[in-house]
Amino acid sequence: MYLSTIGRRRLPTDSPVPGPRGRWTVIGGNVLALGTVSLVTDVSAEMVTAVLPLYLVLGLQLSPVAYGALDGLNTGATALLRVVGGYLADRVSRRKAVAGAGYGLSALAKLGLVAAGGSVTSLGIVLTADRAGKGLRTAPRDALITLSTPEHALGRAFGVHRAMDSIGAFAGPLVALAVLTAAGQSFEAVFVTSFCIAALGVLVLFLFVRDRREARPPAGTVSPRAVGRLVRTAPVRRLVCAAGLLGLATVGDGFVYLLLQRRESLSVGWFPLLAVGTSLSYLLLAAPLGALADRVGRLPVMLGGYGVLALVYLLLHGPLDGPALLVTVLFLYGLFYASTEGVLMALAGPVLPERLRTTGIALIQSGQALAYLGSSVLFGLAWQAWGAAAASRGAAVAVVVTGTATALLLAPSARRTPERSPATGSSPTAQGSPAPDERPGSSS
Repeated sequence: MYLSTIGRRRLPTDSPVPGPRGRWTVIGGNVLALGTVSLVTDVSAEMVTAVLPLYLVLGLQLSPVAYGALDGLNTGATALLRVVGGYLADRVSRRKAVAGAGYGLSALAKLGLVAAGGSVTSLGIVLTADRAGKGLRTAPRDALITLSTPEHALGRAFGVHRAMDSIGAFAGPLVALAVLTAAGQSFEAVFVTSFCIAALGVLVLFLFVRDRREARPPAGTVSPRAVGRLVRTAPVRRLVCAAGLLGLATVGDGFVYLLLQRRESLSVGWFPLLAVGTSLSYLLLAAPLGALADRVGRLPVMLGGYGVLALVYLLLHGPLDGPALLVTVLFLYGLFYASTEGVLMALAGPVLPERLRTTGIALIQSGQALAYLGSSVLFGLAWQAWGAAAASRGAAVAVVVTGTATALLLAPSARRTPERSPATGSSPTAQGSPAPDERPGSSS
């Protein structure tokens, strides 16, 4: 149903904003095809993510510090490769091909988990390869979404994409639980099944996603010097700094779920369902919050999401317990992701010139990923030194501080109404509201 709409004509960026009935029709077939790829891929990825903390901490008996290092490596160590992938995609104007290489590398890494066995070093290498694939694919994929959608509908487009992605995130842990049950608690069976599903996602990408086929850009248009000029522009510099600050205060999902599991003494069989609860909340809220961001402003919605994250960290050792704690934390955690992930990329899209769109997105994502590497290690150290309660409360304080700093960084751009820049062909600041003449500027 979704893939049959790929041939629809893209609404020009300067087209008038459609009425309420037409607001969702501008979400074209390419966005839906990319959402389908992400859905299938996330089933594969979340199968592994759902069981990996148990496999590492309970199975291999890793300490919080060692787990934090691997978790940070899983997300942050390939940050520079994101920039390489983004730059390459812009340089050769083949975003789909670069994204496909990333999806393929991540699929092969699932088989690497089987070969790694119990070796922590080998697991680190395999996880790095998996994240290298994610680093290659994320920026080209998000750039394709921004290039397939008019600016006034970017929040909706990313909301729809993230909602489809979260369907896969919702299904992945359930599939992992079913495989574990059928295979006698065999982690290897989960990893092999995950590879097969990931391979299907690669096939969908090459069959149904359409690239923005362009001639190679003129000499100098995409070059290290042009990237340097891009980073020196105030809106992009503020976005990169803000993404890094927010990443530094964000604790990995595995830590959140491990703290819930320990506090409530959940059995191993229930652990994968924690990610299901978060994904269900994300699934229900991603598209509505994307539309809300288009209507009231993307910066307030994103900052509100980080306020929710601070509350999540406080509740991990707060007054609630039992089912009330589990339901509240998982709902709020999904609300945090729905308010921030796609909204951040919707903030970035209008700021970046089309020829350097993928590189710019990669720079923002890399700043956040590098900061996340530090946050995972620091949280693991804090947990081991001061205990889980002090560590989670400290993380809540860090979110409030970095959220305030982000508001101060991005508020000047949010107050200005941009004029189109003749040098880039896009607004030098852009964030915004749904009206095409009011796009003020502003990272997972």
